[in-house]
Amino acid sequence: MPEQTSEQTAYHDPIAALPAPDNGVHPHGLPASTATPEPVPTSRAGVRVRKYLLILLILAAVGGAIWKIRKNRAETAAVPTGRAAMGGGPTPVLVTAVQQRTVPVYLTALGTVTAYNSVTIKSRVDGQLLSVNVREGQAVNKGQLLAQIDPRPYEAAVAQAEGQLTKDQATAANATAEAGRYTALLNAGVISKESQQAQVSNAGQATGAIQADQAAIQAAKVNVTYTRITSPIDGIVGLRTVDPGNIVHASDTTGLILVTQVHPIAVIFTLPEDQLPQVLKLVRNGATLTVEAYDRSETTHLATGTLLTVDNQIDTTTGTARIKAVFPNTDNALFPNQFVNIRLIIQQRQNALVVPASALQTATSGNFLYVVRPGNPPAGLGDDATATGGAARSGRTGGRSAKPASTPAANATTPAASGAPANTPHFYVEAVPVKVDLTQGNNVILDSGVNPGDQVVVDGQERLKNGARVVPRQSDSGASQAPSRSQGTGGIGASPSAGSGQTHTPSASSVTGPAGTPPAGSNGNGNATTGATGSGRNP
Repeated sequence: MPEQTSEQTAYHDPIAALPAPDNGVHPHGLPASTATPEPVPTSRAGVRVRKYLLILLILAAVGGAIWKIRKNRAETAAVPTGRAAMGGGPTPVLVTAVQQRTVPVYLTALGTVTAYNSVTIKSRVDGQLLSVNVREGQAVNKGQLLAQIDPRPYEAAVAQAEGQLTKDQATAANATAEAGRYTALLNAGVISKESQQAQVSNAGQATGAIQADQAAIQAAKVNVTYTRITSPIDGIVGLRTVDPGNIVHASDTTGLILVTQVHPIAVIFTLPEDQLPQVLKLVRNGATLTVEAYDRSETTHLATGTLLTVDNQIDTTTGTARIKAVFPNTDNALFPNQFVNIRLIIQQRQNALVVPASALQTATSGNFLYVVRPGNPPAGLGDDATATGGAARSGRTGGRSAKPASTPAANATTPAASGAPANTPHFYVEAVPVKVDLTQGNNVILDSGVNPGDQVVVDGQERLKNGARVVPRQSDSGASQAPSRSQGTGGIGASPSAGSGQTHTPSASSVTGPAGTPPAGSNGNGNATTGATGSGRNP
């Protein structure tokens, strides 16, 4: 076999022999970008380094979070709260004195003011309305002219009736004379009895016609009177519905004017049937029950009246009875169809111990009050965690309170210990158990536990405990009615004026302190506070 030369064995690619194009296309017809790059070898050491860095970052984040949490806890524990924030100083509170006075016991109800008398003025005759002689809303008296209807047709009817009367009177006179003559002829035997009786009958008919004419004149005069429309009662004129110049009729369904009597004025209210027996018992015994009317918010006293009557039946759908009270209303405080809150006073509780409802505190062992005492707390008074427990150990058995005994050593203190200047008087609170007799509105009537004049805390109790030191500031009102409020003087010795009605408990922001100081119990933002700083409550 002959040997092959290199020229014979070499493979010649015809495509490779072609010139390469300039459009970036692979010589074999494929795009240049689709060529697979050669893989770059990855170092195992680099992967290990990145893994270690990631672990270190995670550990650093966890460590930083733990450090931050511990730091916040340490800062929170270091911040003093409550009285500790004041260096152990006293807590500012609002106080008021226990009052002993007469307190009304009443029943509450919703009522509607109604006119004592209400009259719709209508025309009793037909005719043209000439004038309306009063203004809308004017107060009128009984008999005062309200409107005038054209009287001329009715005056003409009077004249016509009077003319008919004159005619019938002449006829009657002639008939009477004829009857007399026929009677004389009958006696002489000239005429028959029948003729004489006929003439006497004619004379009687003429007399009857005269009486009818007189009645017609009276009726015509009454119609003339009806053309003058007058007020039948004392009252106030409402809005008129007909203007002058219109023709009015006696058959009209709508009236001309509405007149309402408001002096006196009535109030209709309802009471549940369960409360009705005690009211009826007082009424049957001849008692005059006082009724007070208040506005919709039950804060403003409007008028005072008396109970008039109780309805004779109970509404079966509501189980209530309607009751009517009368008010003089001399100042026009009540207006017809006005909504009012009613207080029916059924008893006057004499010499009652009264405190504001905001002063009463409740514990598991019962009700108690924080009573402010002068000096420093006796030893062991505030050891118990519960407020009433300390009061129970202070020797109180539910009777009248007595000041706890203390020794000079127990009351001795230094300005540094109390957190106050040396010349500042010291006060503390004692939790005194009380027995509630009755809660009346914003007042609480106590049966025992405190004495008249004792200063009780009405605001700031949330940061107190038995034996806590306090800085008392007199409240601007105690257990008294709003019209009888007196401004406090800021001292413990000032006592509020006694009222005669319901209590309106003051807020902390309504108490003013010395000049240049914010109100006691206020943080300057309208929110009541009792400590300088801190937001927690003492146990």
